[in-house]
Amino acid sequence: MKIAIVNDMPLAVEALRRALAFEPAHEVIWVASNGVEAVQRCAEQTPDLLLMDLIMPQMDGVEATRRIMAETPCAIVIVTVDRRQNVHRVFEAMGHGALDVVDTPALGGADPKEAAAPLLRKILNISWLIGQQRASSVRAVTTPLRQAAQRQGLVAIGSSAGGPAALEVLLKGLPKAFPASIVLVQHVDQVFAAGMAEWLSSTSGQNVRLAREGEPPQPGQVLLAGTNHHIRLLKDCTLAYTAEPVNEIYRPSIDVFFESVARFWRGDAVGVLLTGMGRDGAQGLKLMREQGFLTIAQDQQSSAVYGMPKAAVAIDAAVEVRSLERIAPRLMEIFPK
Repeated sequence: MKIAIVNDMPLAVEALRRALAFEPAHEVIWVASNGVEAVQRCAEQTPDLLLMDLIMPQMDGVEATRRIMAETPCAIVIVTVDRRQNVHRVFEAMGHGALDVVDTPALGGADPKEAAAPLLRKILNISWLIGQQRASSVRAVTTPLRQAAQRQGLVAIGSSAGGPAALEVLLKGLPKAFPASIVLVQHVDQVFAAGMAEWLSSTSGQNVRLAREGEPPQPGQVLLAGTNHHIRLLKDCTLAYTAEPVNEIYRPSIDVFFESVARFWRGDAVGVLLTGMGRDGAQGLKLMREQGFLTIAQDQQSSAVYGMPKAAVAIDAAVEVRSLERIAPRLMEIFPK
């Protein structure tokens, strides 16, 4: 994979170079010391993957991500030394299309390979997303009958690159006392999940928190998948985290959650697939449609990265394709107060 590094700290650049050297297939094609230089270099030679710092002179990583994704889009991972201090910037950059975030590997540790492992694992996942050619087979599911007495509402939302900003817009458009439960599955490492829930709460006005093992979705709650395991709905309509299936490289997998909703949810539900790279969520959304649920895909014009919604549209998984601003009003029509 051809990789570029954008970082103004020589020690950080060296740490990234050493980490990447553990995988011979990775090649560093250029290094930029600020966002302005990164935008220019991307226009001249677009990498497969860009490792982007946040705090830099002239142009920071948030604005550089926005410019690059608008002009010469490529996969971007935010690399930061202090994720707690930079949490708001991290999710701003992810809102502009950055795929993920990872800590800068430590230099001088006892086990350099272990220090490099989180970064290399992220890169492996992204290489899978970029070149993913998963077969479009759809698993049949058998669902219990939806009983009128149990017609509780659920909105299942999946997002990836560009997701934080899209989720902010969508949640802002819903009333605080929204009568259906909402479960969010965003591609984000568990290290940053709690920070993302806090960030979404502060920016959207909704009370967003991490989903807990064993709890059922409840009306008026907004729950975010919070571990590196998949989140799924069980037969008793409670939520569970599971390592299976192991073949789903991106964790948490949107497909896994959507498929569990199609199989076990007894009330009314809507599946929403937002901006993101790759195909995750498309097959699960199709299963939801086949079980009679309304399914919505974000349109190309309003998507930061038109990958996952495009895959859903291609296999006829979406009943409706809507701009981001029109999704919340549609949900309020489906679940009126």
